[in-house]
Amino acid sequence: MLGRSYSYDSPPHHPRHIAHAMSSESPTAQPEKPRLLTEVRRACRARQYSPRTESAYTSWIRRYIHFHGLRHPAEMGEREVVAFLSHLANDRNVGTSTQNQAASALLFLYHEVLRKPIELPADIARPRKPRRLPIVLTRQEVQAVLFHLDGDKRLVASLLYGSGMRLLEALQLRVKDVDLERRELTVRRGKGGHDRLTMLPEALRSQLHRQIQRVRAQHENDIRQGAGWTTMPRGLARKLQGAGRELPWQYIFPATRTQTDPETGRRFRHHLHESAIQRAVKEAVRRAGITKRATSHSFRHSFATHLLEDGYDIRTIQELLGHRDVKTTMIYTHVLNRGGRGVRSPLDALGR
Repeated sequence: MLGRSYSYDSPPHHPRHIAHAMSSESPTAQPEKPRLLTEVRRACRARQYSPRTESAYTSWIRRYIHFHGLRHPAEMGEREVVAFLSHLANDRNVGTSTQNQAASALLFLYHEVLRKPIELPADIARPRKPRRLPIVLTRQEVQAVLFHLDGDKRLVASLLYGSGMRLLEALQLRVKDVDLERRELTVRRGKGGHDRLTMLPEALRSQLHRQIQRVRAQHENDIRQGAGWTTMPRGLARKLQGAGRELPWQYIFPATRTQTDPETGRRFRHHLHESAIQRAVKEAVRRAGITKRATSHSFRHSFATHLLEDGYDIRTIQELLGHRDVKTTMIYTHVLNRGGRGVRSPLDALGR
């Protein structure tokens, strides 16, 4: 059972809360502390963590609590955290990235929310992630995959390969982030929360212009029907209260349906979901007859590798990709030298 100071998964009107409020131990009703996951969300937002990080952390904390029979985390410590992380690695066979994320969530819970710092063994808290070479498509393979895509999905995939953006970065592009004259794309709050500029391929300039015109027409129609809102970054929604209904803030790749905000009652249109692009690319790879385990992220890897093949310096590619450390970009040099591109096999020197 969880402690009385917190409520993990029961609603405010649950009989347990009512009985506690009417208890003879406290004749004057005392306001209850926020539920544990509510405090976790508040702590994430106070530190400007992304919504995805917030969602991942709360999910791992929920799974941790269930793993230990709904015991409150304040009643547990290092031993229970190690047991949960070991269970993930040994019984669930999760990867090192998944285990690292779970460890980060639990350390955040104890350090920042419960104020009960814990220390974990280094191999448990941060297991070493094995280096994996990225899957890179040849230029012909890229062309074959794009051939089996159409509409918005083909334009998104072309942007991934043509600019090196991550999938979510492309889907979160807004009208104001596309500069057709300067052929620049502004990536807002990319990985690590940083903004950066990347190239807008000349081959996609006219297609993006037509896409913006379609977004404009759809937005005007949404306004006529009482909708027209879009999601806004935290803080700006209060600072720029009417901006969410203006064209510059609309997504370049809007969702096919509108939704209703339960708090404000406004009808808004989000961007396309990543899964729609991921499924389309997976099917296109299959139809193209490519045996590599390629995904939508392979376009970004191919972008970097092909630029290296064309002789561009690695620092330029680092900036375009948004890597903090050039060592991250250096991984593409290992892919570049595979298949005889940089080194000639001694067997080839023997001739026929």
